[in-house]
Amino acid sequence: MGRSVAGETGAAAGQRGTRAVSMADVARLAGVSRQTVSRVVNGQACVVEETRKRVEDAMDELGFYPSFAGRSLRGGKYGCIGLCMFDITRAGNVATLDGIVSAARDCGYAVTLVEFDEGGPVRLRNVARRLAELPVDGMIFNTNHAVEDFDEFKPVPGLPTIIISMKEHPRCTTIDSDQYGCSRMVVDYLRERGHAHIRHLAGPEGSITADFRLRGWADALDAAGLERVEPLRGDWTADSGYELGVKLAQDKDMTALYVGNDQMAMGAMTALRIHGRRVPEDVSIVGVDDSLQGVVPHNTLTTVRFDLRERGKRTFDHFFAQMSGEERVEAVRLPGAMVERATVAVRP
Repeated sequence: MGRSVAGETGAAAGQRGTRAVSMADVARLAGVSRQTVSRVVNGQACVVEETRKRVEDAMDELGFYPSFAGRSLRGGKYGCIGLCMFDITRAGNVATLDGIVSAARDCGYAVTLVEFDEGGPVRLRNVARRLAELPVDGMIFNTNHAVEDFDEFKPVPGLPTIIISMKEHPRCTTIDSDQYGCSRMVVDYLRERGHAHIRHLAGPEGSITADFRLRGWADALDAAGLERVEPLRGDWTADSGYELGVKLAQDKDMTALYVGNDQMAMGAMTALRIHGRRVPEDVSIVGVDDSLQGVVPHNTLTTVRFDLRERGKRTFDHFFAQMSGEERVEAVRLPGAMVERATVAVRP
C-alpha cells in the first residue's frame, strides 16, 4: 500500500487544550521513543508486535492521526478521496470503481486507490491510519469480506468515511446493493411460478455478500412456510458450481435452484443437464449479478441485475454530502431488478 511519510503533528481531532497531539505525546503514553512511534506510523516492519499494539492503542486514546504535510495546521482540502478495496480485478469492483471515479471527476475530485492486504487480518483502523497519511479529504472502504474491527471502528475525525457494505455501522454511512432483498425477490418470483422446493447454492464462508444472500433466501422460505434444505457453499467459480451441481442432481424433490452468482449458476446448470436434469423443465435456475451478459454467447440465465456503477456514484454522493456538512449516518440499500430469460419454468 503506497503512502507518504507522516510528519510530527497529529490530526486536529487529537487536541490537548488548543495544542495538537504530537508523536512525543504518543511516545510518553506508550512508554517508547519518538522514533518507535514514527516507525509504527509509517508501517515499518522492524517493530515488535506487542510494542506496535501499545503505540496504536496510545494513538487511539489520544486521538492522534498522522497528517500529510501538516493538514491539521492548514485546515485545507486536497480535492482527493482515498478508496480502499478488496481485489480490484473483480468485475463488480471495477464497475463500482468506475462509478466512484466518474462522480468524483464531476465534482472536481481525484481518487487515490489502495487495496486491502489479504495476507492477514484486516482492520479498518489500520487502513484508515494509512490513508490519513495521504492527501485525502475522506475515505471509502469497499468491504466485500469480513473485517475484524468493523463494529468498533471509529472514523478519522475530520475525514468523512463511507463504507460499502450490507452491514450497518454505528458511526459511518453504509451503502450497498440489497443482497438480502434480492434473495427474497428471487424466492417470491419462483413461488409465484409454482415452485415450493427451492434450494440454494451459496457463496463462500466469510463473504458478507454470500451471507446476506443466504439469509434472505432462508427468511423468505421460512416466511412462506416452505421446507429449507441446508444450502451448499461454493467459491464463486463456475467449477465449484459444477461440482456442487453434480450433488444437487441427486435431489429429486428440487424444482428450483437459486445460485449466489452467475458463474456458479452456469456451472451448476451444466452439471444438472449432464446428469439428466433438464433446465428449466425439471429444475429452474436463477443467478445473481448478471455478470455473464456480453461474456457468454446466447446467455439464457435468468438472474438479478445490480447497477454497480450507480452504486459507486451514490457512494461518492454520500461522501460529498458529508463534506458539505451533512452529518446523518444511514444505511442505504439499492434494489436489484429481475432479468427474465429462459431458465425458469412455470410448474403445473
